[in-house]
Amino acid sequence: MEKSLPLHLRHVHSFSVIINRSHAILHSIAIAFLIYYRVSFLLQETRTITVPSLPWLLIFASELLLSFAWLLAQAYRWRPVSRFVFPERLPSDDKLPAIDVFICTADPDKEPTVEVMNTVISAMALDYPPEKLHVYFSDDAGSAVTLSCMKEAWNFARSWLPFCRRYDIKTRCPELYFSGSQDDHGDFQRSEFKAERQKIEDKYEVFKERVRRAKEGAAISNRGDHPSLIQVIRDQNTNEELQEDQVQMPLLVYVAREKRPCHHHNFKAGALNVLLRVSAIISNSPYILVLDCDMYCNDPTSARQAMCCHFDPQISSSLAFVQFPQTFRNISNDDIYDSQLRFLFKINWFGLDGLRGPVLSGTNFYIKREALFGSFSKKEGINLMELRRSFGQSNEFIKTLGQDYNHTLPNDGESSTMLLEEAKVLASCSYENQTTWGTKVGFMYFCVIEDYFTGYTLHCKGWKSVYLYPPRAQFMGTSTTNFNDISIQWTRWASGLVHVAMSRFCPLIYGPRRMSLLQSMGYAQVAFLPLLSSLSLWGFALIPQLCLFNGIPLFPEVSDPIFSIYLFIFVSSLLKYLYEILASGGEIRTWKNEWKIWMIKSVTSYSYGSLDAVLNKLGITKASFLPTNKVTDDEQVKRYEMGIFDFQAATMFLAPLVTIILVNMTAIVGGVVRVMVLDNGDHWQKLFGQMFLSFYVLITNYAVIEGMMIRKDKARFLQDVSRKRSTDTMQAAVIKRYMRFYILNCTT
Repeated sequence: MEKSLPLHLRHVHSFSVIINRSHAILHSIAIAFLIYYRVSFLLQETRTITVPSLPWLLIFASELLLSFAWLLAQAYRWRPVSRFVFPERLPSDDKLPAIDVFICTADPDKEPTVEVMNTVISAMALDYPPEKLHVYFSDDAGSAVTLSCMKEAWNFARSWLPFCRRYDIKTRCPELYFSGSQDDHGDFQRSEFKAERQKIEDKYEVFKERVRRAKEGAAISNRGDHPSLIQVIRDQNTNEELQEDQVQMPLLVYVAREKRPCHHHNFKAGALNVLLRVSAIISNSPYILVLDCDMYCNDPTSARQAMCCHFDPQISSSLAFVQFPQTFRNISNDDIYDSQLRFLFKINWFGLDGLRGPVLSGTNFYIKREALFGSFSKKEGINLMELRRSFGQSNEFIKTLGQDYNHTLPNDGESSTMLLEEAKVLASCSYENQTTWGTKVGFMYFCVIEDYFTGYTLHCKGWKSVYLYPPRAQFMGTSTTNFNDISIQWTRWASGLVHVAMSRFCPLIYGPRRMSLLQSMGYAQVAFLPLLSSLSLWGFALIPQLCLFNGIPLFPEVSDPIFSIYLFIFVSSLLKYLYEILASGGEIRTWKNEWKIWMIKSVTSYSYGSLDAVLNKLGITKASFLPTNKVTDDEQVKRYEMGIFDFQAATMFLAPLVTIILVNMTAIVGGVVRVMVLDNGDHWQKLFGQMFLSFYVLITNYAVIEGMMIRKDKARFLQDVSRKRSTDTMQAAVIKRYMRFYILNCTT
C-alpha cells in the first residue's frame, strides 16, 4: 500500500485562474478600444488632423509594445500550479541514484573565498548517502589559493559533517548556522551538545582565519592563461582526534579547465560542460545539482525532494530538471532594487509550471544528465565516428554513454593517475573543437545566458521541468544590493535575452512548432521583456512630455468617453499587479518599489542590454561576461537596509535618469503655465493626460529626484559643482532637442 502512494502532488491555483482570466478578458477589450481609437485618428483625412502625426505614431507604437508585453505575460497567469513532495515515501538509500554537484566560480576578487567554501561545505553536508554524492568545484581563475582553501574546507568538513548528522542539524552551511539565524530542531540544551557546538565553532573560526591568510599571501595568477588541473581532495591528515569522528565523506574534486587567450572559453556554460565531461569519467551520476558559488544548501533535504519528482513514474521519463527558487539572506524589508527577483520566483515560475515547466534559472536545479546529451545518451547501435564528432575523441568519455558502463572512483593507484590525466584532456580548451558541445549537447553556448537558452532548448526537444517551492528555503545566497552592480548584472541578462529574441531561435517563431503556444509566449515574454520595456518606457517618458510643453495633445480629453478606457487600463494594471504582490506575500511598499525599479531598469539596463544585443548581431561588438561582484561594502549595505538608493554608479546608468527627470519637470511646469496663463479655460482637458503622466513619472521616481537635488551624502548623484554643470548641459540639450522636434512636426 505504501508503494502506491504518490511521491508528489500538484495543486492548481483555481481562484487565481478565475481572477487572471477574468482580468485578461476585460483588459483585452479595453486595449481593443484603445487601438480602435488610435487607428481611427490616423485614418482620418489629412486635412482634418489637427495635430502632428509623428508623435501620435510614436506614442501609439509605445502603447502597442506595452500591450504586447502584457499579452505575452498572460501565459504565466493561465494555469499556475504548486507542488508538494513526500520524501519519506522514497525507496531506501541503497536504491537512490547518485548525484553530482557542480559549483562554479570565476573571480576570487569578486566572489569572497570564505563564502564560496561555505557553499562547498554545505553541498557536502546534504542529507544523502555520502557514497552517492560527488562535489565538483570549477575554478575558472585557476587559482592556487582557491585549491588550498578547498583543502582547508575538506579538513573542516570532516568535523562538521559528523556534527550535523549526530544532532540532525538542518542549517548545514556553517556561516549561517553560527550566525544564529538557524531554525534547527532537536535537543540543543544538553551540555554535551553545547560543548560539541563550541568545539566546532572554534574549528570554524580557525578555518576562516586560514582561508583569509591564504588569500592575503596569494600571488596574482594569470586567470586567462593557465593549463588544466584536476585534483581529488583527499584526507592527508592522520590526526587521531579527527579519526574519532571519521565518517564516509562525499567525493570532492577540484577542476580548473585550461584557458588560453586565443581560445574562447564560453563563459559559465563552458565551465559546466567541462564539469559534465570530467564528472562522467569519474562518477557519472545520472543526476546533477548545479549551484552558484554563493548559493548555500540551506536545507539538507533538497536532493530527496527533487528525487520525489524524478522518481515519479507519471513524469520521470520526460522530466529534465527540477528547479528550486533562489532565496537570499541579505534582502532588506524594502528591497529597493528588487534584488530577490520576487516576481519570477513567486509568480511567474508557478505559472510556467502549469504548462510544461519553468525556465532553467542558473542555479538550484537538479538536472538529468541524459537530457543534456541529446539523442545519443544511453542508446545502442550509434556509430562510433558519429559519437566522436559530437562528443570529441576521448574513448573513455564515450564509454560513459553506454548503458553497461561501470565507473570506478579514483584512488591512489596507477589507474587513478591515468583517469585524472584523461580528465585533464577533457578539460583542455581545444577538446571541443570540431564537436557539437554547446550547440547540440551539454549546456548551450548560443548566448551569455546559458541557463535560459539551455532550458529553452530542452523544452523544444520535448522535455519537461517542474518547480518546487518548499516552505523552508532549500538554498540561500547573497544577492547584489547596490545600484551599479545590479545594473551591470541586468544589462548582461538583457543582452543575452534580446540576442535570443532577435535570432532564428526566437520563441515566437522557433517555439510554437516545438512546444505549446502558451509556453512559447512565456519564453517570449522573458526574451522580449528588455526590448519591449525599454522602447515603450522611453516613448512614454519623452514623447508626451515634449508635446505637452508645446501644447500638442496626444490623449483624449477628460470629457471624452474614450478617456475612461485609458483610465481603466491604467488603474486595472496597477490593481492587478498589487493583487499579485499581496497574494504572493508582498506588501504595498513592495508594489511601489518594484514598479519604480522596473521603470529605472527599462531606461538603463534594459536599454543598454538591448543595444548591446543589436550591436552584437551586427558584428560591431562581441559578447562579454562580467562576473557579478559579491564583495560587499558596509556603507552600501547600510544604505540598502535603510531603503536609500545608492547612486554611486557608472555615468551611463545615471545619465538616462537625469535626462528623463529634467524633461518631465520642464514639461509639467510648461504645461501648467500654458493651462493657467496662456489658455482660456478648456485646454487643460486636452493636456490633462500628459500632465498626469509627467506627474506620475516624477512621483514614482522621487528617489531619483532626491538623489539629484536634495540629498547631500556621498551616495547622491553628483557633487554640487559637477551636478550643476551636468544639469545645465542637459537642460540645453533638452531645449535643442525639443526645438528640433517641434520644427520638424510643425511642418508635417
